[in-house]
Amino acid sequence: MPNVLHLRVAAGTGGGPEKTILNSPRFIRPFGYDASVVYLCPPKSALADSLRDRAIAAECPMTILDDHGPRDWRVIREIIRICRRQKINILQTHDYKSNAIGLIARRFHRCSLASMLHGWTDMTGRMPLYKRIDQWCLPHYQSLICVSEDLVQECAELKIPENRIHLVHNAIDTNYYRRTQSKDAAKSSMNARRNRFLIGSIGRLSPEKGYSELIEVVVQLQHSGMAIDLWIAGDGPQRSELETQITRHRANESIRLLGQMQETRPFYEAMDLFVLNSVREGLPNVILEAMAMEVPIVATAIAGIPTLIDSGITGILIPADNRQSLERAIIEAIQRPADQSLFAGRARLRIQSEFSFDKRMERIAGIYDRLLTPSTPS
Repeated sequence: MPNVLHLRVAAGTGGGPEKTILNSPRFIRPFGYDASVVYLCPPKSALADSLRDRAIAAECPMTILDDHGPRDWRVIREIIRICRRQKINILQTHDYKSNAIGLIARRFHRCSLASMLHGWTDMTGRMPLYKRIDQWCLPHYQSLICVSEDLVQECAELKIPENRIHLVHNAIDTNYYRRTQSKDAAKSSMNARRNRFLIGSIGRLSPEKGYSELIEVVVQLQHSGMAIDLWIAGDGPQRSELETQITRHRANESIRLLGQMQETRPFYEAMDLFVLNSVREGLPNVILEAMAMEVPIVATAIAGIPTLIDSGITGILIPADNRQSLERAIIEAIQRPADQSLFAGRARLRIQSEFSFDKRMERIAGIYDRLLTPSTPS
């Protein structure tokens, strides 16, 4: 079989792309490709241990290389050795640094290059510079796989030929993400209060996720007499700020930051409502997961999210950065539970029919086939 190597740089707690990357080798094999993964991680990071556990669970062949920063040329040499040793036919990269490394590695090992664009969401610190580096690298790639329509447009604005750009939405394993217990049973297992409406969210604790505004809205609704709890799973640079905000409102009992969760299915099952209040996204895996788990959803109408959710049919969409709309949507979800149950059932069917991992990898295999067929444009 042709060999594919996924290359990804990860730090902190990782992110949504890890779910896609670690599942890819198992799901691409029936379509005639062997695949493995190389991660570049900071030395002695907790993320590396987490990735190893997740790779074992996903039956994913994975190598982790210590990454000491921009001047660590050793990792490039090691990646070239891996490509040669494994006779890699396609190198698929997943971020600005791996895109740059891919261009260097191809000079020493002949292979096809594909890059998957997951979205430039966190634009703090040096990220605008990294995005510019990425935009310089991408035109040199033979195939660009975009997870949402807005990324297709960004690639087109870089004057990249249309036949190199492919729209392939994120997907999930629908056999894994499905309900196995009732909401009441899940709340009991999570030690959640059964007599209160539980709003849940999962994501990186960073400003673009809109968690500070979500907390303010929940506090306001609590003050108006609504019995609401808010739990947020995830970690990130804004955690300390959010903890201070919660303490300031004396809401530590009703608003909780759960930290990083390896197993999120019981949390989804316990939720009365999933809220995504981001101002920047690609096509978030957490929306796919919530839909597959039949959780009612309120989400901002940005990037690829309207591709997933038809407002008033499979969930509720609201404008980004609009506190009043967020408040109204949560109230609507609380007051009209029958509608939310109907939306959630339709959402599960939508994921099964259009966003299963099997269908996604069949599409990816078609892109690989064109890359390896010289007579067919990539």
